[in-house]
Amino acid sequence: MVDWKNVGIAAVAMTVVAQVVHTLESIFTMGYYSDPNYFSTWSKLMMPTAGPPPASFFAYSIAFALVGWALFSFAYAKLGSAVKEKDAIWKGLKFGALVFLVAGIPGTLTMYLLINIPVALLVSWMLSGLALYLVGGIVAAKLIKPE
Repeated sequence: MVDWKNVGIAAVAMTVVAQVVHTLESIFTMGYYSDPNYFSTWSKLMMPTAGPPPASFFAYSIAFALVGWALFSFAYAKLGSAVKEKDAIWKGLKFGALVFLVAGIPGTLTMYLLINIPVALLVSWMLSGLALYLVGGIVAAKLIKPE
């Protein structure tokens, strides 16, 4: 049976971690967001006009992250037992790496194929995604007992 309480706790914890990571990441990649050549790339939620995102963007960002990390945590609850490792940290790292391999890399390649985004920004997103999947795996492994 899924431990919904700890799935929720893991999702909230990772939403906070992800918000911090993405905020720090944006400091180092701000040049891409403020470059007029890419204004048309960004969604109307993020940049309805030239300039910083509105407060509503952060609300959407947090809500979407919460949904994503809830799905990640649920996936760990259902599939984590397939990772044969006794130590929670190693189990979480392996689970996070697996999710990165099946979701992070294909997602990045698809964005490169479809959207006009600088390669350096995509690499930054991919690396921060890898870090978050690994940390998310550890958080899930520490909090959730898989079925």
